[in-house]
Amino acid sequence: MVAVIRGFCCEMSVSLSRRLGAAAALIILTVAALPGPALAAGLNLTLVASGYDSPVFVTNAGDSRVFVVEKGGLVKIVGGGTFLDISDLVTTDSEQGLLGLAFHPSYASNGLFYVFYNRKSDGKSVVAEFKRSSGDPSKADRASRRVVLVMAQPYSNHNGGWMAFKGNYLYIAKGDGGSGGDPGNRAQDLDHLQGKILRVNPLKSGTRAYTVPADNPFVGIPGKDAIWSYGLRNPWRCSFDPSDGTLFCGDVGQDEYEEIDRVPTGRGVNFGWRLLEGLHYYNSPGHTQGDLCTTGCNTLPIAEYSHGSDGCAVTGGYVSRRSGAALEGDYVFGDYCSGKVWAIPADFTAGNPLPAPLDATGYNISSFGVDNAGYLYLVDLGGSIYKLTDS
Repeated sequence: MVAVIRGFCCEMSVSLSRRLGAAAALIILTVAALPGPALAAGLNLTLVASGYDSPVFVTNAGDSRVFVVEKGGLVKIVGGGTFLDISDLVTTDSEQGLLGLAFHPSYASNGLFYVFYNRKSDGKSVVAEFKRSSGDPSKADRASRRVVLVMAQPYSNHNGGWMAFKGNYLYIAKGDGGSGGDPGNRAQDLDHLQGKILRVNPLKSGTRAYTVPADNPFVGIPGKDAIWSYGLRNPWRCSFDPSDGTLFCGDVGQDEYEEIDRVPTGRGVNFGWRLLEGLHYYNSPGHTQGDLCTTGCNTLPIAEYSHGSDGCAVTGGYVSRRSGAALEGDYVFGDYCSGKVWAIPADFTAGNPLPAPLDATGYNISSFGVDNAGYLYLVDLGGSIYKLTDS
Protein backbone atom coordinates (compact mmCIF):
# COMPACT_ATOMS: atom_id res chain seq x y z
CA MET A 1 0.00 0.00 0.00
CA VAL A 2 2.91 2.36 0.65
CA ALA A 3 3.89 2.34 -3.03
CA VAL A 4 0.32 3.05 -4.02
CA ILE A 5 0.18 6.06 -1.73
CA ARG A 6 2.90 7.74 -3.77
CA GLY A 7 0.93 7.68 -6.99
CA PHE A 8 -2.05 9.92 -7.59
CA CYS A 9 -2.76 11.05 -4.09
CA CYS A 10 -2.86 7.66 -2.44
CA GLU A 11 -4.56 6.05 -5.44
CA MET A 12 -7.68 7.45 -3.83
CA SER A 13 -8.38 4.05 -2.24
CA VAL A 14 -7.48 5.20 1.28
CA SER A 15 -10.16 7.84 1.17
CA LEU A 16 -12.65 5.80 -0.81
CA SER A 17 -12.69 2.99 1.71
CA ARG A 18 -13.62 5.19 4.63
CA ARG A 19 -15.47 8.11 3.06
CA LEU A 20 -17.32 7.37 -0.16
CA GLY A 21 -19.82 4.94 1.26
CA ALA A 22 -21.27 7.78 3.29
CA ALA A 23 -20.67 10.46 0.66
CA ALA A 24 -22.61 8.56 -2.00
CA ALA A 25 -25.73 8.83 0.12
CA LEU A 26 -25.48 12.60 0.54
CA ILE A 27 -27.52 15.04 -1.47
CA ILE A 28 -25.43 17.68 -3.22
CA LEU A 29 -26.01 20.93 -1.44
CA THR A 30 -25.29 24.53 -2.26
CA VAL A 31 -24.41 26.52 0.83
CA ALA A 32 -24.45 30.29 0.54
CA ALA A 33 -22.07 30.92 3.44
CA LEU A 34 -21.24 28.27 5.99
CA PRO A 35 -17.91 29.11 7.64
CA GLY A 36 -15.61 26.17 8.11
CA PRO A 37 -12.44 25.85 10.16
CA ALA A 38 -10.12 28.81 10.35
CA LEU A 39 -6.96 28.22 8.30
CA ALA A 40 -4.96 31.05 9.81
CA ALA A 41 -5.47 34.55 11.09
CA GLY A 42 -7.90 36.23 8.71
CA LEU A 43 -8.74 33.07 6.72
CA ASN A 44 -11.55 30.53 6.70
CA LEU A 45 -12.69 27.55 4.67
CA THR A 46 -16.31 28.06 3.66
CA LEU A 47 -18.31 25.02 2.60
CA VAL A 48 -19.77 25.57 -0.87
CA ALA A 49 -21.24 22.18 -1.70
CA SER A 50 -21.07 18.54 -0.62
CA GLY A 51 -22.24 15.11 -1.64
CA TYR A 52 -20.03 14.69 -4.69
CA ASP A 53 -18.60 11.31 -5.65
CA SER A 54 -14.77 11.47 -5.71
CA PRO A 55 -14.40 15.11 -6.88
CA VAL A 56 -10.95 15.72 -8.36
CA PHE A 57 -11.11 19.25 -9.80
CA VAL A 58 -13.09 22.49 -9.83
CA THR A 59 -12.90 25.29 -12.37
CA ASN A 60 -14.92 28.00 -14.08
CA ALA A 61 -16.03 28.79 -17.62
CA GLY A 62 -15.43 32.53 -17.46
CA ASP A 63 -18.74 33.21 -15.73
CA SER A 64 -20.15 32.91 -12.22
CA ARG A 65 -20.62 29.12 -12.31
CA VAL A 66 -18.34 26.60 -10.59
CA PHE A 67 -17.85 23.24 -12.33
CA VAL A 68 -16.93 20.08 -10.41
CA VAL A 69 -15.19 17.11 -12.05
CA GLU A 70 -15.96 13.68 -10.59
CA LYS A 71 -13.48 10.86 -11.13
CA GLY A 72 -16.24 8.53 -12.29
CA GLY A 73 -16.91 10.55 -15.44
CA LEU A 74 -19.34 13.34 -14.56
CA VAL A 75 -18.98 17.12 -14.67
CA LYS A 76 -21.45 18.95 -12.46
CA ILE A 77 -22.33 22.59 -11.89
CA VAL A 78 -22.57 23.66 -8.26
CA GLY A 79 -26.26 24.17 -7.68
CA GLY A 80 -27.05 23.33 -11.29
CA GLY A 81 -27.06 19.58 -11.88
CA THR A 82 -25.02 17.44 -14.29
CA PHE A 83 -23.31 19.23 -17.17
CA LEU A 84 -21.68 16.18 -18.80
CA ASP A 85 -21.87 12.43 -18.20
CA ILE A 86 -19.28 10.21 -19.94
CA SER A 87 -19.13 7.59 -17.21
CA ASP A 88 -19.68 4.85 -19.80
CA LEU A 89 -16.47 5.88 -21.58
CA VAL A 90 -14.24 6.13 -18.50
CA THR A 91 -12.32 3.54 -16.51
CA THR A 92 -11.76 4.32 -12.83
CA ASP A 93 -9.24 1.56 -12.24
CA SER A 94 -6.59 2.60 -9.71
CA GLU A 95 -5.74 6.27 -10.35
CA GLN A 96 -7.62 6.48 -13.63
CA GLY A 97 -10.82 8.32 -14.39
CA LEU A 98 -12.06 11.68 -15.61
CA LEU A 99 -9.18 13.83 -14.39
CA GLY A 100 -9.16 17.17 -16.21
CA LEU A 101 -11.40 19.91 -17.66
CA ALA A 102 -10.56 23.11 -19.53
CA PHE A 103 -12.86 25.63 -21.19
CA HIS A 104 -11.72 27.30 -24.40
CA PRO A 105 -10.96 31.03 -23.98
CA SER A 106 -13.76 31.71 -26.49
CA TYR A 107 -16.20 29.38 -24.73
CA ALA A 108 -18.83 32.12 -24.46
CA SER A 109 -19.04 32.26 -28.25
CA ASN A 110 -17.88 28.84 -29.49
CA GLY A 111 -19.07 26.63 -26.59
CA LEU A 112 -15.99 24.39 -26.74
CA PHE A 113 -14.41 22.64 -23.78
CA TYR A 114 -11.95 19.77 -23.30
CA VAL A 115 -11.70 16.83 -20.92
CA PHE A 116 -8.92 14.42 -20.01
CA TYR A 117 -9.96 10.86 -19.17
CA ASN A 118 -8.78 7.25 -19.26
CA ARG A 119 -10.54 5.20 -21.89
CA LYS A 120 -12.55 2.25 -20.58
CA SER A 121 -11.52 -0.07 -23.40
CA ASP A 122 -7.76 0.07 -22.83
CA GLY A 123 -6.92 2.66 -20.14
CA LYS A 124 -5.21 5.02 -22.57
CA SER A 125 -5.30 8.73 -21.78
CA VAL A 126 -7.66 10.69 -24.01
CA VAL A 127 -8.13 14.41 -24.56
CA ALA A 128 -11.53 15.01 -26.13
CA GLU A 129 -13.44 18.09 -27.26
CA PHE A 130 -17.10 18.67 -26.48
CA LYS A 131 -19.50 21.49 -27.24
CA ARG A 132 -22.11 23.19 -25.12
CA SER A 133 -25.67 22.25 -25.96
CA SER A 134 -27.23 24.78 -28.33
CA GLY A 135 -30.54 24.51 -26.53
CA ASP A 136 -29.41 24.50 -22.89
CA PRO A 137 -26.25 26.28 -21.67
CA SER A 138 -26.27 24.18 -18.50
CA LYS A 139 -25.78 20.99 -20.54
CA ALA A 140 -23.06 19.66 -22.81
CA ASP A 141 -23.85 18.13 -26.19
CA ARG A 142 -22.71 14.56 -25.60
CA ALA A 143 -22.93 13.80 -29.34
CA SER A 144 -20.39 16.53 -30.14
CA ARG A 145 -17.45 14.51 -28.75
CA ARG A 146 -14.32 14.67 -30.88
CA VAL A 147 -11.13 12.90 -29.85
CA VAL A 148 -8.17 15.29 -30.01
CA LEU A 149 -5.31 13.20 -28.64
CA VAL A 150 -4.77 9.63 -27.39
CA MET A 151 -1.71 8.78 -25.28
CA ALA A 152 -0.31 5.47 -24.12
CA GLN A 153 -0.69 4.63 -20.43
CA PRO A 154 1.56 1.63 -19.64
CA TYR A 155 0.33 1.31 -16.05
CA SER A 156 -2.83 2.48 -14.30
CA ASN A 157 -1.10 5.05 -12.07
CA HIS A 158 0.62 8.39 -12.81
CA ASN A 159 -1.82 9.69 -15.39
CA GLY A 160 -1.51 13.40 -14.66
CA GLY A 161 -4.61 14.94 -16.20
CA TRP A 162 -4.43 18.69 -15.53
CA MET A 163 -5.25 20.91 -18.49
CA ALA A 164 -5.54 24.67 -18.91
CA PHE A 165 -5.45 27.28 -21.63
CA LYS A 166 -2.90 30.04 -21.90
CA GLY A 167 -3.99 32.15 -24.80
CA ASN A 168 -5.41 29.82 -27.44
CA TYR A 169 -3.03 26.98 -26.60
CA LEU A 170 -3.99 24.04 -24.42
CA TYR A 171 -1.41 22.80 -21.91
CA ILE A 172 -1.72 19.17 -20.81
CA ALA A 173 0.13 17.55 -17.88
CA LYS A 174 0.91 13.87 -18.44
CA GLY A 175 2.34 11.54 -15.79
CA ASP A 176 5.30 9.24 -16.47
CA GLY A 177 3.11 6.25 -17.29
CA GLY A 178 3.13 4.61 -13.89
CA SER A 179 4.63 1.80 -11.86
CA GLY A 180 7.42 3.06 -9.54
CA GLY A 181 10.70 4.74 -10.38
CA ASP A 182 9.68 5.28 -14.02
CA PRO A 183 11.01 1.91 -15.23
CA GLY A 184 10.93 2.97 -18.87
CA ASN A 185 12.64 6.32 -18.16
CA ARG A 186 9.84 7.85 -20.19
CA ALA A 187 9.91 11.21 -18.44
CA GLN A 188 13.40 11.86 -19.85
CA ASP A 189 12.68 10.29 -23.26
CA LEU A 190 11.57 12.91 -25.76
CA ASP A 191 10.12 10.22 -28.01
CA HIS A 192 7.39 9.59 -25.41
CA LEU A 193 4.63 11.91 -24.23
CA GLN A 194 4.69 10.53 -20.67
CA GLY A 195 6.15 12.69 -17.91
CA LYS A 196 5.64 15.88 -19.90
CA ILE A 197 3.75 19.13 -20.21
CA LEU A 198 2.29 19.25 -23.72
CA ARG A 199 1.23 22.37 -25.62
CA VAL A 200 -1.12 22.21 -28.59
CA ASN A 201 -3.81 24.13 -30.42
CA PRO A 202 -6.69 21.68 -29.92
CA LEU A 203 -8.93 23.05 -32.67
CA LYS A 204 -9.38 20.83 -35.70
CA SER A 205 -7.46 22.01 -38.77
CA GLY A 206 -8.36 20.25 -42.00
CA THR A 207 -7.72 16.56 -41.43
CA ARG A 208 -5.60 17.19 -38.33
CA ALA A 209 -7.22 16.68 -34.94
CA TYR A 210 -4.95 19.37 -33.45
CA THR A 211 -1.96 21.46 -34.47
CA VAL A 212 1.39 22.12 -32.81
CA PRO A 213 2.59 25.70 -32.31
CA ALA A 214 5.65 26.42 -34.43
CA ASP A 215 7.61 27.67 -31.42
CA ASN A 216 7.27 24.47 -29.39
CA PRO A 217 10.84 23.57 -28.38
CA PHE A 218 11.18 20.26 -30.24
CA VAL A 219 9.61 21.21 -33.54
CA GLY A 220 12.06 20.37 -36.32
CA ILE A 221 14.51 18.54 -34.04
CA PRO A 222 14.42 15.12 -32.33
CA GLY A 223 11.56 14.87 -29.87
CA LYS A 224 7.78 14.86 -30.03
CA ASP A 225 6.56 18.18 -31.39
CA ALA A 226 3.77 18.49 -28.81
CA ILE A 227 6.20 18.49 -25.84
CA TRP A 228 6.59 21.82 -24.03
CA SER A 229 8.59 20.63 -20.98
CA TYR A 230 9.59 17.28 -19.51
CA GLY A 231 11.05 15.34 -16.57
CA LEU A 232 7.90 15.09 -14.41
CA ARG A 233 6.75 12.07 -12.41
CA ASN A 234 3.08 12.71 -11.74
CA PRO A 235 2.25 16.40 -12.11
CA TRP A 236 -0.84 16.57 -9.96
CA ARG A 237 -2.34 19.97 -10.60
CA CYS A 238 -0.57 22.86 -12.26
CA SER A 239 -1.64 26.45 -12.86
CA PHE A 240 -0.62 29.72 -14.45
CA ASP A 241 -0.07 32.84 -12.38
CA PRO A 242 -2.67 35.22 -13.84
CA SER A 243 -0.37 38.19 -13.33
CA ASP A 244 2.44 37.04 -15.64
CA GLY A 245 1.69 33.54 -16.92
CA THR A 246 4.33 31.78 -14.82
CA LEU A 247 3.74 28.02 -14.67
CA PHE A 248 3.48 26.30 -11.27
CA CYS A 249 3.21 22.52 -10.82
CA GLY A 250 2.99 20.15 -7.89
CA ASP A 251 4.87 16.96 -8.79
CA VAL A 252 4.19 13.91 -6.63
CA GLY A 253 7.39 12.28 -5.32
CA GLN A 254 8.56 8.67 -5.22
CA ASP A 255 10.15 7.71 -1.90
CA GLU A 256 11.07 10.80 0.08
CA TYR A 257 10.24 14.23 -1.36
CA GLU A 258 7.32 16.20 -2.76
CA GLU A 259 8.07 19.22 -4.93
CA ILE A 260 6.68 22.48 -6.26
CA ASP A 261 8.02 23.59 -9.63
CA ARG A 262 7.91 27.10 -11.07
CA VAL A 263 9.15 28.38 -14.43
CA PRO A 264 8.43 31.64 -16.25
CA THR A 265 7.33 29.82 -19.42
CA GLY A 266 8.29 26.14 -19.13
CA ARG A 267 9.53 26.03 -22.71
CA GLY A 268 12.04 23.19 -23.10
CA VAL A 269 12.53 22.86 -19.34
CA ASN A 270 13.72 19.56 -17.82
CA PHE A 271 12.29 19.15 -14.32
CA GLY A 272 14.66 16.28 -13.60
CA TRP A 273 12.65 13.14 -12.89
CA ARG A 274 13.80 10.26 -12.73
CA LEU A 275 17.30 11.68 -12.27
CA LEU A 276 16.07 13.78 -9.38
CA GLU A 277 13.40 13.63 -6.70
CA GLY A 278 12.87 17.12 -5.39
CA LEU A 279 16.29 18.70 -4.80
CA HIS A 280 17.93 15.28 -4.45
CA TYR A 281 19.49 12.66 -6.70
CA TYR A 282 17.26 9.70 -7.37
CA ASN A 283 18.50 7.60 -10.30
CA SER A 284 21.56 9.56 -11.34
CA PRO A 285 24.60 7.46 -12.31
CA GLY A 286 27.63 8.39 -10.22
CA HIS A 287 25.59 9.96 -7.43
CA THR A 288 24.17 8.61 -4.20
CA GLN A 289 20.40 8.55 -4.00
CA GLY A 290 19.09 11.14 -1.57
CA ASP A 291 22.08 13.47 -1.70
CA LEU A 292 21.41 17.11 -2.53
CA CYS A 293 21.92 17.74 -6.22
CA THR A 294 25.09 19.71 -7.04
CA THR A 295 25.73 18.85 -10.71
CA GLY A 296 23.39 18.08 -13.59
CA CYS A 297 20.52 19.53 -11.62
CA ASN A 298 18.31 20.66 -14.52
CA THR A 299 15.48 22.90 -13.28
CA LEU A 300 15.21 22.43 -9.54
CA PRO A 301 11.94 22.91 -7.66
CA ILE A 302 11.38 26.10 -5.70
CA ALA A 303 10.12 24.15 -2.69
CA GLU A 304 10.07 20.60 -1.35
CA TYR A 305 8.98 18.74 1.75
CA SER A 306 9.82 15.27 2.96
CA HIS A 307 7.51 12.39 3.65
CA GLY A 308 6.48 11.83 7.22
CA SER A 309 4.53 14.33 9.27
CA ASP A 310 4.16 16.74 6.33
CA GLY A 311 2.46 14.24 4.04
CA CYS A 312 3.14 11.96 1.09
CA ALA A 313 1.44 13.33 -2.05
CA VAL A 314 1.51 16.99 -3.06
CA THR A 315 -1.51 18.66 -4.63
CA GLY A 316 -0.54 21.72 -6.63
CA GLY A 317 -2.58 24.89 -6.31
CA TYR A 318 -2.86 28.49 -7.47
CA VAL A 319 -1.38 31.93 -6.98
CA SER A 320 -3.99 34.18 -5.41
CA ARG A 321 -4.34 37.43 -7.34
CA ARG A 322 -7.66 38.61 -5.97
CA SER A 323 -7.13 42.22 -5.00
CA GLY A 324 -7.13 42.75 -1.26
CA ALA A 325 -7.27 39.05 -0.39
CA ALA A 326 -5.36 37.89 2.66
CA LEU A 327 -3.37 35.53 0.43
CA GLU A 328 -2.84 37.96 -2.45
CA GLY A 329 0.52 37.21 -4.07
CA ASP A 330 0.87 33.79 -2.43
CA TYR A 331 0.94 30.37 -4.07
CA VAL A 332 -1.39 28.04 -2.17
CA PHE A 333 -0.95 24.24 -2.28
CA GLY A 334 -1.49 21.22 -0.07
CA ASP A 335 -0.90 17.54 0.60
CA TYR A 336 -3.47 14.82 -0.02
CA CYS A 337 -2.36 12.54 2.81
CA SER A 338 -1.89 15.01 5.65
CA GLY A 339 -4.48 17.56 4.57
CA LYS A 340 -2.00 20.35 5.24
CA VAL A 341 -2.26 23.62 3.31
CA TRP A 342 0.68 25.96 2.72
CA ALA A 343 1.01 29.45 1.29
CA ILE A 344 4.35 30.68 -0.04
CA PRO A 345 5.18 33.91 -1.89
CA ALA A 346 4.94 33.51 -5.65
CA ASP A 347 8.63 34.45 -5.85
CA PHE A 348 9.70 31.86 -3.25
CA THR A 349 13.22 30.57 -3.99
CA ALA A 350 14.79 27.14 -3.66
CA GLY A 351 16.61 26.45 -0.41
CA ASN A 352 14.26 28.39 1.82
CA PRO A 353 12.45 26.23 4.39
CA LEU A 354 8.71 25.98 4.00
CA PRO A 355 6.77 28.17 6.39
CA ALA A 356 4.42 26.52 8.85
CA PRO A 357 1.26 25.27 7.15
CA LEU A 358 -1.83 27.41 7.34
CA ASP A 359 -3.57 24.40 8.80
CA ALA A 360 -3.85 20.61 8.76
CA THR A 361 -7.42 20.47 7.47
CA GLY A 362 -8.00 16.74 7.92
CA TYR A 363 -9.27 16.54 4.34
CA ASN A 364 -7.95 14.39 1.48
CA ILE A 365 -7.09 17.35 -0.77
CA SER A 366 -7.50 16.11 -4.33
CA SER A 367 -7.32 19.53 -5.98
CA PHE A 368 -7.53 23.27 -5.69
CA GLY A 369 -9.43 25.52 -8.07
CA VAL A 370 -10.35 29.11 -8.80
CA ASP A 371 -13.57 30.84 -9.82
CA ASN A 372 -14.00 33.74 -12.19
CA ALA A 373 -13.87 36.23 -9.32
CA GLY A 374 -10.45 34.95 -8.23
CA TYR A 375 -11.53 33.05 -5.11
CA LEU A 376 -9.57 29.89 -4.42
CA TYR A 377 -11.25 26.54 -3.73
CA LEU A 378 -10.18 23.35 -1.97
CA VAL A 379 -11.53 19.96 -3.07
CA ASP A 380 -11.89 17.11 -0.58
CA LEU A 381 -12.02 13.72 -2.31
CA GLY A 382 -14.58 12.70 0.31
CA GLY A 383 -17.16 14.81 -1.49
CA SER A 384 -17.01 18.46 -0.39
CA ILE A 385 -15.95 21.71 -2.03
CA TYR A 386 -14.65 24.61 0.10
CA LYS A 387 -13.89 28.23 -0.71
CA LEU A 388 -10.94 30.02 0.91
CA THR A 389 -12.44 33.18 2.31
CA ASP A 390 -11.26 36.10 4.40
CA SER A 391 -12.70 36.24 7.88
